Amino acid sequence: MSASLPVIALTPGDCTGIGPEITARILSDGRLRDAARLVLVGDARVVELGMRQAGVSFPLAPVESPAAADWSDVAVPIVDLRNTDPADFPPGIASTESGRLTGDTLARAIDFAKAGEVEAVSFAPLNKRAMFDGGWRFPDEHKMFAHLLGHEGYFSEMNVLDDQWMSRVTGHQSLREALDGVTGPAIREAIELSATMMEKAGIERPRVGVCALNPHGGENGLFGREEIDVIRPAVEEMRAKGYAVEGPFPSDTIYIKAFAGAFDGVVAMYHDQGQIATKLKGFNRGITITAGLPIVFTTPAHGTAFDIVGRGVASTGAIEAAIRLAARLVSRAQREKAAA
Repeated sequence: MSASLPVIALTPGDCTGIGPEITARILSDGRLRDAARLVLVGDARVVELGMRQAGVSFPLAPVESPAAADWSDVAVPIVDLRNTDPADFPPGIASTESGRLTGDTLARAIDFAKAGEVEAVSFAPLNKRAMFDGGWRFPDEHKMFAHLLGHEGYFSEMNVLDDQWMSRVTGHQSLREALDGVTGPAIREAIELSATMMEKAGIERPRVGVCALNPHGGENGLFGREEIDVIRPAVEEMRAKGYAVEGPFPSDTIYIKAFAGAFDGVVAMYHDQGQIATKLKGFNRGITITAGLPIVFTTPAHGTAFDIVGRGVASTGAIEAAIRLAARLVSRAQREKAAA
């Protein structure tokens, strides 16, 4: 394994979901050894559960920290936290305690990132409600990450599907609250972050399409003036600054344009405008990335899939794509730093 490959911490997600299974499956045959040096952070018993669920087996090499990993060994290095016994949690059922431990495990991976021992964190699916009820009092993991990193600037969740980047102005909140968050400054920040992330992934002068808020884009003010008074002025201001941005376009047609190649990414006004389109297009391939933080975080865009836990049928497409994207972002940043 090349010493130039990025070191990525991989956590197996909530043990009550499909995370252990898909984690074990992608590690069993070394399919990602060309992309990154992966070190597991979590409880070895959770990984062993995943092996049983996936019907695979591979050796683990316990290490005290990622810096101690022997990358020439065929065994998968693991920082065994010994904090989660999956026998305590019935599969396919959300658990407050499992949610707490999932958050604890992610926090340890972040500690290693802050110490410079890993360059990114990829994580299998978690359950936001279980983590919240377990004491990690954040509406989503992205805000938890920002808190643990002491990050105070703008950041946002983004989704990636086959090199199509989907961002949004508002995030995990009620639709009623999200409407109040559709402001000119928020739209400008979302466009800037979207373009910046695509540039970091190697897309030169990315083309960004912006969603309207109202049905049919408000029909020229017939039912809603947000497009006229808020969204279009923000788009025009960003275009004047040199961004390749267009819009607003009705949300029921913009993704047809995007998937046909008109844009590299789309900025939606609220969560489901983008999520519905991307999940319909490729549910088992979509990636979620926390954009705007100093550490790269990636995860499958799908959830814990409680309905298929333990059946050995969970797809690994999204978690493979998530790890490869994390590696791509880190590797490109390393090359740019070396060139500078």
